[in-house]
Amino acid sequence: MKITDYLSIEEFKAFQERSTWRALTILAINWGAIIAVFVVVYQYPNPLTVLIGLFLLAGRLQGLGVIMHECGHKSFFPQRWANQWVGQWLAAAPAFDHLESYARQHREHHRLAGTPQDPDLANYQAYPVSRSSFRRKIIRDLTGQTGVKLMAYKLGGLRGAFSKDPEVRKSAMPFVQLWLVQAVILAVLTITLSAWLYLLWLGAMMTVHMLAVRLRQISEHAAVPDLNSSDPRDNTRTTYTNWFTRLWLGPNQVNYHLEHHLAAGIPAYRLKALHELLKARGAYDDTRIFKSYREVLNHAVV
Repeated sequence: MKITDYLSIEEFKAFQERSTWRALTILAINWGAIIAVFVVVYQYPNPLTVLIGLFLLAGRLQGLGVIMHECGHKSFFPQRWANQWVGQWLAAAPAFDHLESYARQHREHHRLAGTPQDPDLANYQAYPVSRSSFRRKIIRDLTGQTGVKLMAYKLGGLRGAFSKDPEVRKSAMPFVQLWLVQAVILAVLTITLSAWLYLLWLGAMMTVHMLAVRLRQISEHAAVPDLNSSDPRDNTRTTYTNWFTRLWLGPNQVNYHLEHHLAAGIPAYRLKALHELLKARGAYDDTRIFKSYREVLNHAVV
């Protein structure tokens, strides 16, 4: 499928337009929500607010990941420098990642999606899986086992910063930048509220966020009609969301993943409109659009 089979060149160009205002609005909402969670948990510290805080912060980590993703495609802001700076320092590093390292691999995912060489294939090729297998994955995520492995890798990357080899030191810079920003977050929390709130941030990343990432990967590419098809309608999925799932699974229109694979240069904030137009023009007449993440799980976990 070519997207221009259903859109005129003028329509396609209009969808590709970047908006500084819309990008800044999304960025502000995500960081505003993060700050609000910290303030509320600090003011009312109890097991319930901590649990809710973990859940909401995991969703905002997802939101920052979406912003990083958009900046990696250089589709969030009209300005190249803004995509680079915001994507690295206000999205990727706060979410324990590195913009250029992520973008490099993600571009390969787009180039090779629908082939056995897709670098992300290991995340979803085994589906559908049994309920017992999926239960074990959920337990590993929510108990921090998956997160510990990730953090061990992120911390281990710092070793190269002390190497005498300049190439090794250079390869360690993404990890240095990541932990530098984490130190800033800890310092800001210590000065403004309390240092213990950083444990909430770290805990959200290592538990609920790990599960959210897994569920989102399942919704995007797992148990699709044909992982080896060159048509994104066969190897990628769009899933509808509601207000609850947008809090932690599908923020910032990341759920319109099929549309993203059809045209990776279209900003996330225009994907819903693109989806509705393509659907109205018959592009999805033979394509199943899942109505919820629960429906996806019922399909992918048997």
